[in-house]
Parts: sequence; structure tokens; C-alpha cells
Amino acid sequence: MKILIVYGTVEGHTRKIARFMENVLQKENHHVVISNVVEDPPAPNDFDVVFVGSSVHIQKYNTLIYDYVQENIDTLNEKSSAFFSVSMAMASSIKQEHEEVLQIAHDFLNETEWNTKTIWHIAGALKYTKYNYFKKLIMRSIAKKEGGSIDTTQDHEYTDWGKVKKDVLSFINSLET
Repeated sequence: MKILIVYGTVEGHTRKIARFMENVLQKENHHVVISNVVEDPPAPNDFDVVFVGSSVHIQKYNTLIYDYVQENIDTLNEKSSAFFSVSMAMASSIKQEHEEVLQIAHDFLNETEWNTKTIWHIAGALKYTKYNYFKKLIMRSIAKKEGGSIDTTQDHEYTDWGKVKKDVLSFINSLET
């Protein structure tokens, strides 16, 4: 299968997840093209499957991801596709945090009119080493409230890599049957 992965990232963790998906799919002998949305990604027309992913920041997805989906909505709605949403809220044990992220994704899909049935909510990372002083303080405060790591000398990943692999393979395998 020919698969396109388009992603939007701020601190680089969504790129890491997209690259992980690419490696999983290539090991299954799929042809994968991966593109950061800021690098003029290819249109989805020539692909069998399209994955689009973005991190959530300040309760919104990457504006360029929004634009990409809008520009290619007819093709995306005709093809097999999946949306992967990356947020620290998914690492939280607070139910309301999960509900907010689910609502953000729901609103995004409604606003863009994208009819994908496959949405993966993936816990992100605290990239303390990439934050400026003020963002580091804010993220540390949030992490403390939610039981996350407050050690700002290093980054902390909360992504369940086994689940990401399982979800991607399950999705692709369902298309091949």
C-alpha cells in the first residue's frame, strides 16, 4: 500500500510519532511518504491511505494541518484515513482532561468536514529542555497538578509506543482483508 503521513508539530514529538508509524509500516513492506505540514506536503490523491496528525497546543491543532485538511477534504473523505491527535492531556488521570481533548478533536473534524472514522488520541511528551523559562514554569505547574514529572532538567515521554504500533497495524490490516 502507498501511505501518506502528514503531521504538524511544535516541539517535535508529533514528528517522532509520525516517524515511528513510518517505521512500523515500512517493516510491513508498505511504501510510506512522510511530510511535515510546513514543508508543502503532497496532496493525498496518489495514495491509498492517509494519516494526518497534529499536537494540541492551547486547545487547538496546528493551523497548517487545519488548512491541509480543508484543501484536501474531498480526497480525504474518499480515501481510507486516520487522524492522530497528540496531547499531554491524554497522559492525565483527570477524566475532564480526556473529555476536553475528545471535544477538540470532534470540533476539528466537524469544522473541516473530515469524515474519518479513525482517531487515535496519543499521549505526548513534556519537552522541558525545549521550553523557554516561562513555558517551563507553566508546564511544570500543570504537570505537578496532574501528577506528571516536574524534573525540568530532562524531557519526559508519555506515549504508549506499543499501543501506537498496535493501532496502526490493526488499521492497515483491516484494509487489507
